[in-house]
Amino acid sequence: MYQPTDEALESVRQWFVDYDALAERGAVEEMADLAVFPLNLATDVPGGHAAVAQWSREEYVRTMTEVVGDGAAMESVRTPHFLSENLVVVITEAAVTVEGERQELTYADVLVRTTQGWAFQTMVQGGWGHGWAPASRG
Repeated sequence: MYQPTDEALESVRQWFVDYDALAERGAVEEMADLAVFPLNLATDVPGGHAAVAQWSREEYVRTMTEVVGDGAAMESVRTPHFLSENLVVVITEAAVTVEGERQELTYADVLVRTTQGWAFQTMVQGGWGHGWAPASRG
């Protein structure tokens, strides 16, 4: 089992500090610069089933512009789980305030180490799949 160094843990922590600062400013294009596309998403429809999708950069920018608007303040506690020195699953417990409305949520991101540094490649969060087709096997 891979045991991350203090430097590896700090690099992931700093990645999120940078990402959160962009979200707080509503800098969605710059947020997209920190991803690998196509971006994998896994979510569900409350009372339904899981739903999955892949987003292009354009889909991510369009959706996140709606989500963060002119900026979103977030308080969070993140727990990284390194699978290897280049792959980390980060579980986040967060409270987000968008346009004065506070929401508490739990989500996971899969970060991959690229030649330019960490990037997110998969987002997992319940409740985003309204109108999405349910996932099916095979």
